[in-house]
Amino acid sequence: MNVIVANQQREVLSGLDIDIIKNVTGEYDADELVSMFRNFFFGRMILDVTAIKEYQNIANLQKIATNLDAEKIILLLPNIPEMSSSSYLSKIISMGYYNFTTNLDGVKYLLDHPNSYKDVAHIQQLNEMPDTPMDRVSSSVGDSYVLGIKNVTEQAGSTTLIYMLKKELEHTFSMQVTAMEIGKNDFGYFNEKNMISVTKDNFAVELLKHKESDVILVDLNDSNIDETCHSVLYLVEPTTIKLNKLLRRSRMALEKLKGKKIVLNKSLLTNSDVMDFEYEAHVKVFFNMPPVNERNRNNVFHGLLAKLGIIDKGSGGKEEKSGFFKFF
Repeated sequence: MNVIVANQQREVLSGLDIDIIKNVTGEYDADELVSMFRNFFFGRMILDVTAIKEYQNIANLQKIATNLDAEKIILLLPNIPEMSSSSYLSKIISMGYYNFTTNLDGVKYLLDHPNSYKDVAHIQQLNEMPDTPMDRVSSSVGDSYVLGIKNVTEQAGSTTLIYMLKKELEHTFSMQVTAMEIGKNDFGYFNEKNMISVTKDNFAVELLKHKESDVILVDLNDSNIDETCHSVLYLVEPTTIKLNKLLRRSRMALEKLKGKKIVLNKSLLTNSDVMDFEYEAHVKVFFNMPPVNERNRNNVFHGLLAKLGIIDKGSGGKEEKSGFFKFF
């Protein structure tokens, strides 16, 4: 059975002759739509993009893709230049939306002949020049290496990992490091210099302010500005409960990470376990990170940093003990 979410194009969608289990009309926050359909079983959702409040902000589409199965959604896009450009389409394809059109005939075709990634891969302009100020940020921060980190499973440890990476790079490798978190205020609990909480709107300005840093670590949280970073690590805590929660929200969640730098964080998996994980999830693991004591420096990070090219292979440094109340 199918779901229709319509707004400005409701008259167009009224021409569909399909079985409908739910039909809603109006303008909704992305969070409202997620709440409405997260636990609602449907075969296909025809989503008039104008039904999403602030639909021009692609972060709202990202929020829906993260919480619902994007492969089941057919996007009916407004027939306007900014939403038919290869740059825009490339971004929504990266989110997992493979079915999109601007007219009723397209919707009808996609209902019977849904696309897979290989059907739309040719649209992606992976090497195109950035076409917005935000897209140009990463090429305007001097020699800084901008490393984004994002939780995929709930509370996978991005905030603490950034703190530990920052301390390791500063103390062992004498680098100038700035850390930023977008949309949250958790960094304040570390009582550490150059750990900044920013909004998505002022992120670009803050990034340019710190272009003299050797490394800028960014806790991306729910933002969809991964493309501003030189590299992004996607953190997965590979416990049964965390993985099952993730896949219950979106059964394609791991498949969307294909080709990306997946880090198994707080992981107790052996090399053999990691190979089994890769086989079952059909993805490649970039790095397997064990649980680490945040009060000590630990050279377990050196392998990750070397693999990213931030430090040379074989680099090392002295470990340093720290007191229990060091943060206060």
